[in-house]
This record gives sequence, structure tokens and C-alpha cells, in this order.
Amino acid sequence: MSAVVVRVQPADAAECARLLAEASRDRHAVRIAGGMTKGYLGDARECDLELRTTSISGIIDHVPADLTVTVAAGTRVADLVSSLARFGQFLPLDPPHADGATVGGVIAANANGFWRSRYGGVRDLLIGTRMALTDGTVVRAGGRVVKNVAGYDLDKLFVGSLGTLGVIVEATLKVLPSPAATDGVVARFADAPRAFAAAAALVRAASRPAALVVTRGERGGWRLVIAARGDAHSVRRAISDAERESLARGGEIAPLTNELTELRELPARAVDGALVRVALPLAAQSAFAETGSRVGTFAALVADAASGIHRIHLIGDDDAVATDAEALVLAARVVEGNGRVERRAEQLRARLGAWPARPSGEALMRRLKSAFDPAGILEPGRSAVA
Repeated sequence: MSAVVVRVQPADAAECARLLAEASRDRHAVRIAGGMTKGYLGDARECDLELRTTSISGIIDHVPADLTVTVAAGTRVADLVSSLARFGQFLPLDPPHADGATVGGVIAANANGFWRSRYGGVRDLLIGTRMALTDGTVVRAGGRVVKNVAGYDLDKLFVGSLGTLGVIVEATLKVLPSPAATDGVVARFADAPRAFAAAAALVRAASRPAALVVTRGERGGWRLVIAARGDAHSVRRAISDAERESLARGGEIAPLTNELTELRELPARAVDGALVRVALPLAAQSAFAETGSRVGTFAALVADAASGIHRIHLIGDDDAVATDAEALVLAARVVEGNGRVERRAEQLRARLGAWPARPSGEALMRRLKSAFDPAGILEPGRSAVA
């Protein structure tokens, strides 16, 4: 990609909207950047303007009794987490790149972590947003209280939009009291069916673990990583259930150390080869994971077994990596899932696109893009329809 011509850093929402309107008028392509942690997403093309959101930052409103926080979108997630901790609360998201990512970037990328199993994802936790649009306006959707459900849920349109519809400048999110206890175990299995069968049993369990992750590396062996959070009684029950269901399927139990942090950061580490991300029906996970682990360029697999989100890291000859990546995305489509190439090495970009298969709902996505960004200036190439 060529160098960006101009970099701007608006101080507030109004200035952000003004800059977008000027860019739309002059047909200047705009890249939106927060913490600069997810620039690898999509097939982004060269832009005339890079709009940084990091000056639009800080906590705007926090009502601990209501379990909500309103924050400027350029705020780092790590800073928000630290602020909430002083009130004995936490943001129930654990996205990759959490040390550098901004709140707006996490929403725009729909960057969910493993806690989605217990707490839900970005869409579930987001209750209100303000957005700067290319017509120069700043609009609000949703509200600042959990029970505000009036009107259309427009703020959810921006979840996963990758900046192609407008710039998120403010977000209101649900928060929770910090858990009194945390614990976890790792179960090692001989094969994928046993690991995913144990995970499936725990997905249905009343104890609701905070995270259920199946993983396999280059050297073989399947692991189910289970984490529990909450009051002491519920955590003990979740760990007891995890050990029972794992042992019943031949698993070997070991204590949890820092495995979840390492697995969560796979998108940050996968700078070589390609990282394929697929979303699968839960029943299709085991067979797909076995297929993915047998391709010639396989390096690692990390599967959120509670949501069906799998990431497969491929390393090797560029042509072989590209072929295997395309095959895995198509394999996900065959079982009524979907997929994309989340990240790939720079030399692979010309050979391997982010969307080997066109996304479902493409026509609707194009209509939304046309309505919010009629000049087509926002993040060209970043999404399948931009």
C-alpha cells in the first residue's frame, strides 16, 4: 500500500464529522485508525486521509449502580479496564490486542474473546453509540441504560462494520461486578471428537464456564482449556463439572496457567503465513477441526467451542498456504458456516484475498454501505463490499 497523504486527529465528535464531510465532498478515501492493532483485516487499499480517534478518549459517564459505562471510542480498552477495577467492576470482554486496542476499534472489528461463552459478545454488551457520519452529522443510537429498547437497534449495524459506515465516537457498555473467584483446568485428549464432546457437555451445563477453548498445535495432541469466573461456589461447581466431563471421555487433567492469554493473542502472533477465521454450527466443529489440522500447512488451531469460532494458522509455501486457506473457507460454507482470511503475510496479499467466498447477505450489506457512505470514501477494501 502507498503511504497515506494526510493524517488527522480530531479532538471531538464534531470535528470528526466535519472532516468526514469534507472528505466525502472531495472524494478523498479515508482510513480510520484507533490503536492500530487490526490494520491487517480485510483488503484495505491506499487512502488519502488517515483519521486517528485516540484524542477522542476518556470515560464520559460511569454509574456503578446501573452497571453501565459510557466511554469515548478512542479510549484504550486497557485504560477502561483499569478505571473500572477501582470500582470493583470489569468489562466482560477479553479481545485480542487488549493492551493497545481502543473501545471503538473493538466494536468496529467485533473483536470478541473467549468470555463470550458466559457473558455474550460485543453485540450483547453494547447498549448505545454515537457515530460521526460522512454527511457531517453526529447521530446517537440506543441509550445509556440497559432497559432502553425503544426504536431500531441501529448501533448494532456498526458492530463489525470495520469503519465502512461511519466513525464510532462514543459507546455505552454493560459492566459487571468483579468476580470473587477464578479458576480453570486444562484437559488433554487423544483426538478431536473427545475434546469437542467434553466441550459440548459443558456448554449445556448449568455451571456455565467463562471460557471453553479447544486447541491443537503442530506437535499434535488436543487440549480443552476451561476457565470459570464468579462466586466461589459457582466456580467450584464449574471446575467439578469440567473435570467430570473430561475424565469421562478419557481426558487427563492439569491446572490452568496462562494458556488462555496465549491462545487469545493468536491473531497478534500470526504474522507469517495466513490465519483463517471461520464461524461454524456447533455440531460441525469436531469434523472441521480434524480436517483443518490435516492440511499440509497446518500450524495451530484455536477453537472457541462455545461459539463455533475457529482460527487456523497456516505456515509454509505461499501457494500451498493460499490453497489450504481457500479450501478451509469453502469447507466452512459447505457445513453452513462462513469464513474469511483474517490475516496473512504481506507477500500473500496479492495471491490470497480476505474473502475467498462471497459473504451471505452481500446485497443488503451493499445497500447499507450506499446509504451511510454514498461517496464510498470510508475504508475502501476493508470489508467484502467496501
